[in-house]
Amino acid sequence: MTDTVKIISPVDGSVYAERPLASGVDIETAVIRAQMARRAWGETTLAERQKIVSHLVDALLLMNDEIVPELAWQMGRPVRYGGEKGGVEERARYMIGLADSALAPIALPQKDNFTRYITREALGIVLVIAPWNYPFLTAVNSIVPALVAGNAVILKHASQTLLAGERFALAAEQAGLPAGLFQNLVMGHADTETLIGSGQIDHINFTGSVEGGRRIEKAAAGTFATLGLELGGKDPAYVRADAKIEHAVESLVDGSFFNSGQSCCGIERIYVHGDVYDRFVDEFVEAASGWTLGNPFDADTMVGPMARGSFADHVRQQTEEAERGGAVARLNTRHKLDVPGSPYLTPEVLTGVNHQMSVMREESFGPVVGIMKVADDAEAIALMNDSPYGLTASIWTNDLDAAAQLGSRIETGTVFANRCDYLDPGLVWTGVKDTGKGGSLSEIGYANLTQPKSYHLKRV
Repeated sequence: MTDTVKIISPVDGSVYAERPLASGVDIETAVIRAQMARRAWGETTLAERQKIVSHLVDALLLMNDEIVPELAWQMGRPVRYGGEKGGVEERARYMIGLADSALAPIALPQKDNFTRYITREALGIVLVIAPWNYPFLTAVNSIVPALVAGNAVILKHASQTLLAGERFALAAEQAGLPAGLFQNLVMGHADTETLIGSGQIDHINFTGSVEGGRRIEKAAAGTFATLGLELGGKDPAYVRADAKIEHAVESLVDGSFFNSGQSCCGIERIYVHGDVYDRFVDEFVEAASGWTLGNPFDADTMVGPMARGSFADHVRQQTEEAERGGAVARLNTRHKLDVPGSPYLTPEVLTGVNHQMSVMREESFGPVVGIMKVADDAEAIALMNDSPYGLTASIWTNDLDAAAQLGSRIETGTVFANRCDYLDPGLVWTGVKDTGKGGSLSEIGYANLTQPKSYHLKRV
């Protein structure tokens, strides 16, 4: 009997889809097909690869009307947001266009009787292990540049969002990618680790938990495969006394609660200068109260269910622990669907928090945010750095010079000023500490998906 994976919809607990797990033979065959396809793909011109991958993007975007309700059923995002089409197109188009310069040979200065230059060659087979929270955006960060650079790609999508992997596979087929160059495999953890440890994968891009990253690093030990790991986060914001409060409130509420707080770079903790603390909290609570929880197919719903009831229970436990320690729940309302075990979780704003509480130290990945008063920049930076994670941090101020100066002291992969929860594809997406290693997007993303090769040619 074939083992299967079921997608349990957070909308109503039903089995939305069920797919068979790939067998060992299926996985071995996929690797052989990828190796064969990559050799032929590597002989095509960059312009041809750009053209075909652009067709893949076109095909994927044309599926958006079907993708939006699929996302709601699979992971709960309200249909009002229209899926991930805009971000997918922005990142994919940018990376396709960037390839001309990012993959161009590096010519060295002339030297008598020598020609010297460096090229970038494809690594081989890239394994993309994508998460459920942004199933298209996170995957496209690696899939598009990997293919454009000349690699073959095997996609292993999260079990909660398996249909996203099928959409990528269908788009690849419709675009006319060579058979075997892009493959979508449904695999369990053990088979994925076996594949990584086989020595046949040249690069792994993983977005997920810290523990998942450790397992991948362990599985890859001794294979010399390169790794790109984006793991946990506890992204902070600091509102200085000179910030435009209305702008900060609007942006930070969205950054805290969009996608039910299930965003890699979502805002999980906010530090506010004492001079503006009361005003900021009052306006933040008022704005947050408008973020309504409900069925994601309801046009009025702004916050849908979390992907699983266990994820929501984790946030419930953090909130209850904080309240026992003296924190105050400022929204203090509970939707009728918000009960223990349910993926439906009402957004919450906590004040009176401190760094002894897990809600300010450990990843929540849900619609809760703690707001803490600070006396000055020094205290804010110390608290922002008091975390094992470091993906993004945002500073809200009218003084961009001060923001840059403070940013240099914050342990994070990205520093924002007056914005948050956004990826600019021209900038590398990376993290520090337990958030991981490597980086995607930008020229650096291409560097991480290729191997440098030097040419040292002497005329005699």
